[in-house]
Amino acid sequence: VSPAADPAVISPQDPTLLIGSSLVATCTLSPGSPLRAQDLYWTLNGRRLPPASYSALGPATLSVALAPLNGSKQQSGDNLVCHSRDGGILAGSCLYVGLPPEKPVNITCWSKNMKDLTCKWAPGTEGETFLPTNYTLKYKLRWYGRDNTCQEYHTAGPYSCHIPKDLALFTPYEIWVEASNRLGVAVSDVVMLDILDVVTTDPPPDVHVSRVGDLEDQLSVRWSSPPALKDFLFQAKYQIQYRVEDSSEWKVVDNVGNQTSCRLAGLRPGTVYFVQVRCNPYGIYGSKKAGIWSDWSNPTAASTPRSERAAGGCDPKGGEQNTTLRRELKQFFGWVKKHAYGCSNLGIKLYDQWRVWLQKSHKTRNQVGKEP
Repeated sequence: VSPAADPAVISPQDPTLLIGSSLVATCTLSPGSPLRAQDLYWTLNGRRLPPASYSALGPATLSVALAPLNGSKQQSGDNLVCHSRDGGILAGSCLYVGLPPEKPVNITCWSKNMKDLTCKWAPGTEGETFLPTNYTLKYKLRWYGRDNTCQEYHTAGPYSCHIPKDLALFTPYEIWVEASNRLGVAVSDVVMLDILDVVTTDPPPDVHVSRVGDLEDQLSVRWSSPPALKDFLFQAKYQIQYRVEDSSEWKVVDNVGNQTSCRLAGLRPGTVYFVQVRCNPYGIYGSKKAGIWSDWSNPTAASTPRSERAAGGCDPKGGEQNTTLRRELKQFFGWVKKHAYGCSNLGIKLYDQWRVWLQKSHKTRNQVGKEP
């Protein structure tokens, strides 16, 4: 439909306003319209505005006063519509009400393979502008080169971007973020970094936890070095954390160094432990800065051997323990029948897996509040 055929026109059309502003909008009927100002009414996002906010500015023009304006409830703008008495839509306008963007903060970056870079940031102290706000990550070599713009956004969360290739080593980069919307532009502080100083890895793979013979208070932990950096000259240091199955509190072992195995001691007999490992690469190509810790590996479970009672000891609750043992064995062999194939794998590792399954089953039952 051409503008001349529109039954009415709203002014201003699609304005952008600060939160707290006032607005007077007018709806003017086209010449020759059989309608008059008293035949019109206004809605905002489908809600009819009170007649007390209207003013007739002539036989064919009706105004509405809005104050103070709150932030837009819709990213596409709030819909201000002029209607005829029978509900027909005569004209509409989108109100964009919000705040200019804040300066992005807390830029952090990491590289998984020394050829890529991922950065994330925070959108400022408040964050919400009530307006569509675009974030652009830019970077360039510190002493020369042109500005480059990151293209792959939201790869590590809502405020993140990934640069997949074509990055230089041994030369620092300048990195910054620009935020823009209808009310302005804000630019973050510039961060300078060398790719070699922000290298991280995937969690260590192949984490295995096993018993140390019949020692009741120890478990052995082994893992592999992260494969992504196997072709680069670097060192690595590792951390281990572990907890018992009925606790959410982790204990951290810091002094693992660069070895890929460790023995946990001082543990409780007959107890299931969950273990995780993470890696920090450092000294890559001579870099003097520490790398970035990887995420923790997925939990791996194992149990310590039960403590054997002294010969001839008397257990006043032996009957009760025998009942519990009989019930546990019945559960265990029922689980084996369902999950194991043949008898070749029937051993302590299978028992450990059952303990993990049993713990998850108890948690589910407690959450639901009834017997499974």
